[in-house]
Amino acid sequence: MISGVIPVLEVPYHDDGSLDLPGFDRVMDAVLGTGVTSVMFPGYASEFHKLTTAERDQLTDRLLGAITGVTGFTTIVSVTDHATLVAVAAARRAAERGAGAINLLPPYLLGPSRDAVLAHVAAVLDAVTPVPVVLQYAPAQTGTGLDAATIDMLAAAHPNLGHVKVESAPPGRLISALKLPALVGYAGLQLPDALRRGAVGVQPGCSFTEIYQEIWRRWTSGDQPSALALHGALLPYLSYWMQHVELIIAAEKAISVRRGWFASDHCRAPGWTLDAEERAMVDRFMTEFEEHLPCPK
Repeated sequence: MISGVIPVLEVPYHDDGSLDLPGFDRVMDAVLGTGVTSVMFPGYASEFHKLTTAERDQLTDRLLGAITGVTGFTTIVSVTDHATLVAVAAARRAAERGAGAINLLPPYLLGPSRDAVLAHVAAVLDAVTPVPVVLQYAPAQTGTGLDAATIDMLAAAHPNLGHVKVESAPPGRLISALKLPALVGYAGLQLPDALRRGAVGVQPGCSFTEIYQEIWRRWTSGDQPSALALHGALLPYLSYWMQHVELIIAAEKAISVRRGWFASDHCRAPGWTLDAEERAMVDRFMTEFEEHLPCPK
């Protein structure tokens, strides 16, 4: 079930920075209502690096509780902890609580050696066998360098390593080189090339999931020119917003507020504050794609 459009859920806050739990519930309901068959949480789009451990566990449990009994749905819980001991415990907890898969971000703080990174990944894979694991490869954000041969070696030794989320720039060459099925991240900026090279899924943020769903529907139904045209219309916005991760987080929150999912587009500091022109860009986006994005009247 790890294929197609797999949104990364965002975390809404009140203006004072406290968690907006009803808002998070509305995010879950809205995203699940788009027809996706899996979601991931918490990722960069969730501001995972700004959540306390207790908050992360609370929101993860809330998500897993919401999808209990939903047939054919996979919740991918992300493990981002740097210490191997802590990452193993977090992965086991997620598996025990009902996660359908684990997304693993390898350690990167203070430049761990290649052997240390591989040992960390192997320990988490062993800890949650046979739960499937998605290895997140995000060198721009982490500086961690892995190649296809190394990843395939890990998969040969650990059969539950099932997918790779590729966020290198450009992602296509690694996708082509991998034996494992690949998901493309980075807001789907290079989605057409990734699809041509065999990517089985895309993991964007969640505030305009319907647009990605429509691109995916058109492509997989054989209408590639129409899929490319819709992605091309989206591209000027993605190209600007993806200049900085905090920028696209702020833009997506502004979109979600416009859609009525929650009341405040607050991002915990340090973050990105949209200026007047960036808010005008969100306005133009909402107008251009209004047929795809239901909003309250």
